[in-house]
Amino acid sequence: MSRRNSTLGAQMVDLTPVARLVTDRHGAAPCAVVGFAWRGRPQAAAGVVGRAEGWCYGWGAAGKLWTEPPPDASGPAPEALTSHLFDLASLTKPVVALVLARLHREGEVDRMAPLGSFLPELKDTPSGDVPLDALTAHRAGLEAHRLFYVPDARAQQPTREATLLEAASARRPECTAPWPGGDGFPPIYSDLGYILVGAALEAATGEALDALVEDEVTRPLGLKLGSIRRLRKQLVGIERTVVPTERSPWRGGIIRARVHDNNAHIFAGEGTAGHAGLFADVWSVVKLGSGVLDAWAGRRDDWLRREDLLPLLRPRPGGSHAAGFDRRSGAQPSSGTRFGPASFGHLGYTGTSIWIDPEAAYAGVLLTNRVHPSSEHIAIRQARPAAYDAMVRRIQRG
Repeated sequence: MSRRNSTLGAQMVDLTPVARLVTDRHGAAPCAVVGFAWRGRPQAAAGVVGRAEGWCYGWGAAGKLWTEPPPDASGPAPEALTSHLFDLASLTKPVVALVLARLHREGEVDRMAPLGSFLPELKDTPSGDVPLDALTAHRAGLEAHRLFYVPDARAQQPTREATLLEAASARRPECTAPWPGGDGFPPIYSDLGYILVGAALEAATGEALDALVEDEVTRPLGLKLGSIRRLRKQLVGIERTVVPTERSPWRGGIIRARVHDNNAHIFAGEGTAGHAGLFADVWSVVKLGSGVLDAWAGRRDDWLRREDLLPLLRPRPGGSHAAGFDRRSGAQPSSGTRFGPASFGHLGYTGTSIWIDPEAAYAGVLLTNRVHPSSEHIAIRQARPAAYDAMVRRIQRG
């Protein structure tokens, strides 16, 4: 079966059964949308497939916005969810890494320069001499996570300055030695490094991080992706088109049109922190993936070249974390079994993910609100690899 999508102007392979696998069979989230892009001959996939600048596409959506809708809530038809905005959570990190790649290419920011050269107030912290590159690759020796907020709306919240100082000082006990150079300390996935990188990019350019995202990624690729405050300027009634996330009593109930991550909420408000704070619809995340693939293949030198992406994607010792993306790892990778060994991608806590296979020229996206109404629901761990396997099966069928 195929359908037409006006956003991309092409016939689409119907991936609705994949979305239903997530919402119905696995019960992993109230709603799910999937998008898939691949570059190849139209007849390689089942059904009638159109072509848009060499790319073919598939999509599907299922479920509903609310588990317990408020009295004034109106729910869209499932297929309308493809135009809704999802809280990308940690999918913000690869976007920030792409911003860094662009600024490095343009000579505005040296990714190998130490953090303290951008933020002098952090020069004497344990992270002061750590390069931005190591921070984006989770090799700065930082703790995995810290709470930079007080879960009380009436409480005095930490200042931005205090948060940066604490993040830059939060070395793990086994990483108290001076910066070793090279590939740094053994990797531990950490939000803290990206909070610091985002602040460094702002200091280096004099621009807010969400403005940098718009200039370096959103506008060149033609995406509907950004912070809530920037999207609100572009879209009328944005609150009605953002998918709700978790119920948070101290933040006033169900979180909607506000970032789910509490650290990002306190640190950046309606802007963007380095680790979270971006929202997008499924087609924008798909186009982000195809844009990266085009750049890797030498088709987007106006945006990024292959050599610009190498620092973000090259394998690094000690683990699967690259500098902005992750690589397949473990016996049951989250990308399933049908993406190749060179694949890279990223996950978001809210139930979002992207996986890219540069050898097959695949970009697969799964966006859900698995944290609605509670983040204790973890069925997404089984649903995610099953969904990516099902995407590839459907576009290869026939």
